[in-house]
Amino acid sequence: MKVLVINNDGGGFADYVDVPESTTVREMFERTVKSSSPHNYLIRVNRQPVPQDQTLREGDRVSFTPTKIEGA
Repeated sequence: MKVLVINNDGGGFADYVDVPESTTVREMFERTVKSSSPHNYLIRVNRQPVPQDQTLREGDRVSFTPTKIEGA
């Protein structure tokens, strides 16, 4: 299935990504943001905060926004 992933960390990026059915938000986070803990990010699906164990669905929009900016 295809989901839109928006990573607002650093320079940021957005792209459609193919993921297997039953992929969770946490699995997508670990695949996308490899260097940090999910507790340091506001994670949203379709603009709504969600738990890490939520399963993604076709066409979802997933965004990862850091809540702490290092060096600031």
